[in-house]
Amino acid sequence: MIILEIIKSPSAKILIGLFLAILFYTFNPLAISELANRALFVAILMISWWITEALPMPVVGLIPLVLFPLMKILSIEKTAEAYANPIIFLFLGGFMLGLAIEKWNLHRRIALSIVKLTGTSGDRIIIGFIIATGLLSMWLSNTATTIMMLPIALSIIHVMKQNHSGEGNLANFSLVLLLVIAMASNMSVGTIIGTPPNIAYVGHIKAQFNHQIGFMDWMMVCTPLSIALMVAMYLILVKWLYPNHIKSNKDTKALIHDQYKELGKFSTAEKRVFIIFTSTSILWITKDLINKISPNFQLDDTIIALMSTILLFAIPSGVRKIENENENLLDWEDSKKMAWGILLLFGGGIALGKGLEEAKLVQMLGNWLASYHVQGFLLVVIVTTLSIFISELTSNVAQVIIFAPVVSSLAIAVGMNPLMLGIPMTMAASCASMLPMGTPPNAIVFSSGHIKLKQMAYSGFIMNIVSIILISVFCWYLIPIFMNYMY
Repeated sequence: MIILEIIKSPSAKILIGLFLAILFYTFNPLAISELANRALFVAILMISWWITEALPMPVVGLIPLVLFPLMKILSIEKTAEAYANPIIFLFLGGFMLGLAIEKWNLHRRIALSIVKLTGTSGDRIIIGFIIATGLLSMWLSNTATTIMMLPIALSIIHVMKQNHSGEGNLANFSLVLLLVIAMASNMSVGTIIGTPPNIAYVGHIKAQFNHQIGFMDWMMVCTPLSIALMVAMYLILVKWLYPNHIKSNKDTKALIHDQYKELGKFSTAEKRVFIIFTSTSILWITKDLINKISPNFQLDDTIIALMSTILLFAIPSGVRKIENENENLLDWEDSKKMAWGILLLFGGGIALGKGLEEAKLVQMLGNWLASYHVQGFLLVVIVTTLSIFISELTSNVAQVIIFAPVVSSLAIAVGMNPLMLGIPMTMAASCASMLPMGTPPNAIVFSSGHIKLKQMAYSGFIMNIVSIILISVFCWYLIPIFMNYMY
């Protein structure tokens, strides 16, 4: 027990990671060049510290800024470029938009409105939560969406227990309601900004191939996939594994109505945030058309996101903060709630990818994997399967950062479009459903106390298998149609 506690300590995790990195560097078991061996040393150090959480993940993301110049892998200037990658500013804009939606309670109004529309029978409430959670998570982080939806779900479960007539299976209803919040948050991968792994992968493509995946292109492939995943989730959890047979209840309907009524009319601030939110979404979708019409006025996803951010800080909310001064939709104080560390993490991941690329290490690994002569649809299935189950135990963001260069090089080695492997790998990293540590949403709903580990593992394993099939099939058929510009 004492030895186990020592191993779990942060100092031991730091030393273990350092020992592994030094061991690989000293013995060079892969017989690679000196430059590649040095890059591998940095990669092993960062990966081990990311997986064990020996240091905060954003802090580990700073390591390339120190070690790459010292070990003559990349100059400080070239390394630092990764931390100012346009994709990082796209994520910054998405974060700020999410903060404004949350600050003025627009997310709650959207969620309750959808549940009101779907009805109050057990199955319909679950459908309502799937739709509300899925739509919100397309634009907000999956963690934030889960945190927003969980209190509403718990209050509905409480009212259902108080007014339960004995008809139907309340335990199944409660379990599924919480599971679908986590799964819908994870599987809402229809937009680039919907989940951090998407941003990480788009950043890799921009850094390695100097190509920006279009917001609309991503949606054309991944939004239908996201919808299919949620339909499958509903059918498997509600109709097969945990049917509830709970009919419409007037008390539950009254609770939803009362909570919505408490919100009152749309405030001026809500209206203004909604206008900015919808305008940003429309610009993301129609950007390519606008650029064709006006060649001297070129938009991209990052510019649009930053435009919305500036507007949020510039436009008054209509709410008086102090005498003679109106509060804006966002104040700089609000930015304290933003996960700034994620930006450093992404920067570190992009820098690591550049270092591995410079040392030709990733190409070597891709060629080695390609030597097994597995390609085509089977290779897509293998990559998707590995990604979803590895993500159950590691950070999905770090996983995508680590594997994106590998699968890109593998795709090139076998003559495939890099997106044919990279996007399935990224989608799968977000869909881990078996374990609480798989994704933050899983951990959040598990902490409610309404879910047993074996229940999450059982339903999650089935959803993982279904996710592998759907991700592989959708990507195999849709990417060549909507993303055929890479190869």
